[in-house]
Amino acid sequence: MSQYVVFLERDSLKAQVRRPIFEHRYEEYAHTANDQVVSRLQQATVAIINKVRLNDEILAQLPSLKLIAMCATGYDGIDLAACRRRGIAVTNIRNYAIHTVPEHVFALLLALRRNLLAYRQEIEQGAWQKSEQFCLFTHDIGELFGSTMGIIGEGAIGQATAAIARGFGMRVLFAYHPSSRKKDLAFTPLDQVLAESDVLSLHCPLLPATRNLIGIEELRKMKRSAFLINTARGGLVDEPALVRALDEKLIAGAGFDVLTEEPPVNGNPLLELRRPNFILTPHVAWASAEAMQTLADQLIDNIEAWVAAKPQNLVT
Repeated sequence: MSQYVVFLERDSLKAQVRRPIFEHRYEEYAHTANDQVVSRLQQATVAIINKVRLNDEILAQLPSLKLIAMCATGYDGIDLAACRRRGIAVTNIRNYAIHTVPEHVFALLLALRRNLLAYRQEIEQGAWQKSEQFCLFTHDIGELFGSTMGIIGEGAIGQATAAIARGFGMRVLFAYHPSSRKKDLAFTPLDQVLAESDVLSLHCPLLPATRNLIGIEELRKMKRSAFLINTARGGLVDEPALVRALDEKLIAGAGFDVLTEEPPVNGNPLLELRRPNFILTPHVAWASAEAMQTLADQLIDNIEAWVAAKPQNLVT
């Protein structure tokens, strides 16, 4: 049986995407608006998506659809219950970003811990050029060695982040949560992680139970010298609460790669922050050339495996 494969968001992936080896018709679009989804997937048997949302109402209008192949790990935009009722399989991408995301975590952390943005700003303003000595001591610089990193999320990326932290000589605490399944890891109560961490790094999915996981009360429990890093998902942190925490100096700084709405066309309080102790990047922690190519290859592997009746990386 020939498959009709439609990629709705080709521009979301900057990598070569090989054509599947099975008999198929293939079509792709640079991006797809919400009101274009049904017409473009009307005859498709396989949909490749990234951030497009597929709810029950939309799925009801796609009688030919048999597989949704995510070109990402997160799938909170898909109504999984509706997929199960309609016999639609869903696959996602796994473990492709185990190097690039942890590296981004430490790029943000090192820039914050060593006050790189503040020093760069002073050079641009001519402060070093006017210095009476060979260096400036205008901002504190701290080491990672001997400090504590708290991690929420013990998956592949969380563990890879922990490995780098230990390489820096840091102590690592994994926060306990009710669905913790790793038997070979020691878990620490969240309140203790918040209280003892010099850095808190988020690596968990966005679920109803984790939305606004870090709010003003959690931020108040952190050290005033601590940093918060979020390269996981927007929505894990209450963003107005973070602004308040930075204003009130409840924490020392934060580095974010994600926002609740992406792209932030309707604005976001974090976009307005102009301070050296806050860094925002545009959801690119995952986007090394190597990681994106790994993702693209796994994407087609998932589709080929499903067509061959040997499915892999199934979500449902």
